[in-house]
Amino acid sequence: MEQEYQIEYVEDPEESAWGIIGRGLSAYNRQCAGENKFQHLCYVLRAADGEIAGGILCEVYWEWLYVDLLWIEDELRGLGYGHRLLTRAEEEARQHGAKNVYLDTFSFQAPEFYKQHGYQVFGELRDFPPGHQRYFFTKHL
Repeated sequence: MEQEYQIEYVEDPEESAWGIIGRGLSAYNRQCAGENKFQHLCYVLRAADGEIAGGILCEVYWEWLYVDLLWIEDELRGLGYGHRLLTRAEEEARQHGAKNVYLDTFSFQAPEFYKQHGYQVFGELRDFPPGHQRYFFTKHL
């Protein structure tokens, strides 16, 4: 007899749900594409008082760097911290075998910043969010 499965919405998923789904997908990916050599990269911009004033969160896998989040407090933008964080992440990713990088950003965030660092647009979602665009960038390391 076949077991019936129900789909249910989980408002606050526990780590167990994320873990089960993530491990399942990771196992399938390894089966199809080989070991990904996954590595988290994180650098923070820390103030003298210990508070985090910015940072970059990335992942390296299958010889690619994915820049997930890059943020600098408003009053510190334009002072070179973003450049230093991005450059540091790219350098470490190379040490982990990354040959390319990809990321996405919105039109109201930092597309020009990434263009100045040699990134090229490979995709765009118009009107996401309404009145703006979401850009997808890549670069050879």
